[in-house]
Amino acid sequence: MATTDDGTGHWFGADGQVSQLRGTLFKLSCLGATLLALGLVFVFLLYVFNDAIRPASADTGWLLTVGGATVLPAAALAVYYYRRDTRAGEVAYTAFGLPIVTTLLAGGVLIVFRDIITAHEWLAFVVAAAIAYAVVALHRRVRSNSATALERAAIAVLVPVLAIIGVPGFSVDRSIQTPLLGQELFTLSVSVPSLVPSLRGLILAQPALPIPPLSLLLAFTIPIAAAAAWHIRRVRECDRDAAIAGGATVAVAGLGLIAAPLVGLPTTAWVVMTTVVGIPVGLYVESVFRRREGVTGLAFPVVIAFGAALAFAVVETLGFAGPNLWLDWSFLMSGHNTTPREAGIYPALVGSVMMLIVVSVAAFPIGVGAAVYLEEYAPSQGHLSSVVELIEINIANLAGVPSVVYGVLGLALFVRGIGMQAGIVVVGGLTIALLILPIVIVSAQEAIRGVPDSMRQASYGMGATKWQTVRNVVLPRAMPGILTGTILALGRAIGETAPLLMIGAAAVVRVPPDTFFSLFSAMPRQIYSWSRLIDADFRYGVLAAGVVTLLVVLLMLNGTAIVLRNKYQRQE
Repeated sequence: MATTDDGTGHWFGADGQVSQLRGTLFKLSCLGATLLALGLVFVFLLYVFNDAIRPASADTGWLLTVGGATVLPAAALAVYYYRRDTRAGEVAYTAFGLPIVTTLLAGGVLIVFRDIITAHEWLAFVVAAAIAYAVVALHRRVRSNSATALERAAIAVLVPVLAIIGVPGFSVDRSIQTPLLGQELFTLSVSVPSLVPSLRGLILAQPALPIPPLSLLLAFTIPIAAAAAWHIRRVRECDRDAAIAGGATVAVAGLGLIAAPLVGLPTTAWVVMTTVVGIPVGLYVESVFRRREGVTGLAFPVVIAFGAALAFAVVETLGFAGPNLWLDWSFLMSGHNTTPREAGIYPALVGSVMMLIVVSVAAFPIGVGAAVYLEEYAPSQGHLSSVVELIEINIANLAGVPSVVYGVLGLALFVRGIGMQAGIVVVGGLTIALLILPIVIVSAQEAIRGVPDSMRQASYGMGATKWQTVRNVVLPRAMPGILTGTILALGRAIGETAPLLMIGAAAVVRVPPDTFFSLFSAMPRQIYSWSRLIDADFRYGVLAAGVVTLLVVLLMLNGTAIVLRNKYQRQE
């Protein structure tokens, strides 16, 4: 048996001294590969950020002021946390990153309420969904003993459909041809108006509705505040604290109806920001104080915020000029323009958000459903098990197929086959959903496979059926892994360009899409079109700003996946 000499650190075997040269060379080679990869990524990011931010264009006084007021205190605190209190360091970085991430998320929510669904439409949707839920719950309570399974299933499906969708009308205008010769026989043209209007439509048709900010306060802030209050009540076991948390959230958001115009902010932005940013940050601060671990880490964002305010006051007083940014608020909120300084990425940003919604709706249920079947229901013995194994091998191989192939598949299936218009949001989203579907299935399979079999056996031992075990034991246990894999897959989806080129996504769109059947462009497609322009300002400055925007969205998705994974790992 090999042992080690504590004095020299050398290994000795039964036949004499064992050389460590090969092991040392292998370790150094691995270290070199790691440093090379990290160095290349760092150089690339530094190059792109330098083009987008252009720090060299700022006055020396501005750089010294900002660096002295924010960077130096932050670096000193980071060293302190690293040497003295690592738990406080984790709290510090989370407390600093959470407001940034939630602010970006709030920006996405504002885009949704500005270009995808109006505040009144959201209010009608929430009210109709709440009434449908109440009707289903009332039916279960009143007929809990006498209702059949078919009746319960029909009520659970039909009531939400009638409340939100109704029975819509339809129209058919199609030429009927012979199967082989293609000779036109006759033209079928039928148009049926709406049969049963939805409850959501009836609400929208009312002559008087609350103003948009008040609608968001009622249908967006109050449900989220109620969920936060429920969380506080569960963790603190105190109704008074829950009522204070929920009431304070609604009060601060409602204050925007009066205070926002006075400070020059849009009222809708106040309501959304206080809801999306304030509630997660408040819950995190409450959890830190409740656990009493790493409380000093909360000083990190406070010090940086105070330093930023101090630096702003100093540079404004002394007149130091800041960097000549390409990436600024105007770039994020403007459309494409032939003048580089006036060009922006807003329509492409909205297109990416809408495409991501279609991708999520299409890929998540199908991918998780396929994974559940393959892991829990598919036969593992007999002839059919070979078919299942073949399917799993093909799914794993499909995850490595080049993305341009999925673009061709989407063009053939959705545009040539079904006849949908090329270049619209739905076609782009469904094509990208095909691309990430194997990744979602494989990651969900791994998450479900990681659930201990003893938990299934315990569920069966208590008399639960297969469906009850999957619903109540397997899926809740595997859901963190499923969500992590899905978020990482969405991160890949939002950065794909080749499939969008194949399905005809527009190179330049000056207005954002207003429906899911409108022409659109996405951020990677817009960046690709900027890279082909002759003007150097487009190929370096504007393009770099677009790349940084896309990277921030990707890092936000990946960071969310990492936070979810770490959170549930600690709980396990």
